[in-house]
Amino acid sequence: MRFAFDPPNEPPPPSSSILLQLVDGLLAAFFPSDCSLCTDELNGLTGAGICRRCWNGFRPRGGPLCSRCGLFFPSERVLESGDVLCAACRRQEYAFDLARSFDLYSGNLRAAILHLKFHRRERLGRKLGELLCLVWSSVAGPDLEDPSILVPVPLHHDRRRQRGYNQAELLAQGLTKGLSRRSKRARTLRVETRCLRRLRPTLLQTGLDPRARLDNVRGAFAVAFPERIRKRTVLLVDDVMTTGATVSACAEALKRAGARRVVVLTLARATPQFPDIASALLTIPAANGDNTS
Repeated sequence: MRFAFDPPNEPPPPSSSILLQLVDGLLAAFFPSDCSLCTDELNGLTGAGICRRCWNGFRPRGGPLCSRCGLFFPSERVLESGDVLCAACRRQEYAFDLARSFDLYSGNLRAAILHLKFHRRERLGRKLGELLCLVWSSVAGPDLEDPSILVPVPLHHDRRRQRGYNQAELLAQGLTKGLSRRSKRARTLRVETRCLRRLRPTLLQTGLDPRARLDNVRGAFAVAFPERIRKRTVLLVDDVMTTGATVSACAEALKRAGARRVVVLTLARATPQFPDIASALLTIPAANGDNTS
């Protein structure tokens, strides 16, 4: 199985990854530290600053969802009507073809994403990316057997310089690492980190209503190397999807450049249809730059 990466974003080779895990184990044994999520002493090796118990608590969400954008429905009753599309998809608001998320943006998953974005936890990003393998398994089919392109949602260069990395790229690298061990269909999956560009800085999406979110990202993305994605299926990766405005704007740019199909994979989905999510969204400090899509 072969994976191609654009330098300088290539992850460490397998031998280096094994060495890092061994170092993590020695450090945990001689210099015990606390889990980033539960604050208990680390009780297992995960290589991400998260204890084994918390890590094993990450599970892909089941239950009813929109067959197109993957919005989680709060009740099975929605299936009784036979219409498995959400309101936004019935209005054909999205430019992508399919979207799926690992779980809701809440609890430990939300905490882990915030650690990734605002505490320089790059190794955690790659580890979280491996969870997307389970999302991949729900969308992989005949269309993904052909050579596909994996494209992280880009940050503006000013934001990337400030943060030091793009969390979506780390998730994409973790996804390819996990697929290299699990999926025979990803033989030619390629990560493109220079193809899709964010042309201008945008306002933080947090706090904007759905219409303002669309206006904020309209025309903000363009494809620099259309020949790399023309007539191919593009797997678009991001950390959180809220209204879908950002990933839809990315998909529009990709399709305009010739992409045959755009499938969105995100780690979490934020939606006010679940009461705990609505309250969580209201507590995110805008100053943190939690720019959910």
